[in-house]
Amino acid sequence: MIVSFVVNGENVSVDVPQKTTLLVVLREYLGLMGTKKGCENGDCGACSVLVNGELKKSCVTLASRVEGCQVTTIEGIHDGNGGPNDLQAAFIEYGATQCGYCTPGMILTAEALLLKNQQPSRQEIRIAIKDNLCRCTGYQQIVDAIEAAARNRAKKGGHHE
Repeated sequence: MIVSFVVNGENVSVDVPQKTTLLVVLREYLGLMGTKKGCENGDCGACSVLVNGELKKSCVTLASRVEGCQVTTIEGIHDGNGGPNDLQAAFIEYGATQCGYCTPGMILTAEALLLKNQQPSRQEIRIAIKDNLCRCTGYQQIVDAIEAAARNRAKKGGHHE
């Protein structure tokens, strides 16, 4: 089965078995290793990506479901020069990365939140990231980083780099 979609701004077409997940396509067919393979049943959030701006867990999303869609992985999140964007910089500044395994999913989850709510409360941030497991940070630094990025984006009129 041929599946065609846009990933990080690039048109792609892949020939995959019918029940192939988006996670497998991203990692094994397209070499986008930033999307992490965790629990493989939608519980940990390590595989989170954006599909048409909506947060999806790629380990439980069939590749066929993204036909014609825009998919954004962690490799597609950067500033205009290809470096870390403001949210990623906040994660670094606030020590919200630790081992880094959950970081790509957390970043995509935070981007999805900030697309919908430019000034989330700390409670709204906690609710948004509740399905992303992190065993290192205790979540405080992650919440701080997302809150700081939201604050900085608000100062810039919602724009981010």
